Amino acid sequence: MPDPWESLRLLSDPTRARLLFLLAKGELAVGELQEILGMGQSRISTHLALLRKAGLAEDRRDGKHSYYSLARGLGAGVQSILEAAIRATEAEPATRADQRALQRIVERRRRKAEQHFNLVADRLGKNYCPGRSWEAIGQMLLLLAPKVRIADLGAGDGTLSRLLARQAEFVHCVDNSPRMVKLGRALAKKEQLNNLDYVLGDIEDAPLPDRSVDLVLLSQALHHAENPRKALTEAHRILKPGGRVLILDLRAHRFEKARELYADRWLGFKENDLHDWLEEAGFRESEVRVVAKEDREPGFETLLASGRKAAR
Repeated sequence: MPDPWESLRLLSDPTRARLLFLLAKGELAVGELQEILGMGQSRISTHLALLRKAGLAEDRRDGKHSYYSLARGLGAGVQSILEAAIRATEAEPATRADQRALQRIVERRRRKAEQHFNLVADRLGKNYCPGRSWEAIGQMLLLLAPKVRIADLGAGDGTLSRLLARQAEFVHCVDNSPRMVKLGRALAKKEQLNNLDYVLGDIEDAPLPDRSVDLVLLSQALHHAENPRKALTEAHRILKPGGRVLILDLRAHRFEKARELYADRWLGFKENDLHDWLEEAGFRESEVRVVAKEDREPGFETLLASGRKAAR
């Protein structure tokens, strides 16, 4: 656990205080921190190493990139010090500029993903998509109850939702691409699926009421999320007591081109990470397993994860 005196010493440096202020807003890559602060990589990496060593920051490798975030599980004393430092730093002119730069980066991420899916909306169901295989989808379908209310978060063109709507009580499709939503609505209308609706929204802020659905699906959507943990928390929120979440996504891989080819934010997930995140979001009976592996390079593997919300 971080030492309060050491934390005070580290936070006396303005650059480290600015870094922790930014990390408190969410996970950022080293390159993004360089852009925001207008500093060289070696200088920023030195400060980040000190914060990580002191237990104030955490890092993770995802392919060739390093991402940093604020450490979790800080003691009450250190947490109070950190919150006071963040409040004090927020009033500084440099920090206000940092916030504007951070907002530009977040908006750029959002536009990149939106532009990709708007571009491929008309052909997503026809062309190759990593992790989308009938073998994997078939295993997920076997777990579904026939008459339930379903939320398909990150529904894409709605291929899976339209299949489920033939048996489900109702299916709510949520996607953040206007073109995908338009296409999904048109296809649902063409197939006369009156028990399926399509809404524009983010999987990290689902436009659905609390405790409104029996089943939440995240099929090849979680690796596009800025914050997968938040998406899982949202899934837990909209589920009725006893409801279930099912996730199909890629296992952690090193195919860097996926970022450009498919607008992937994360290069898949480790089984243990998904299991821990489900538990943190409040799910019980969580399970994560590999259900498919592609033969051709880069050999993507697909994970099926599930969890249940407590009955009370």
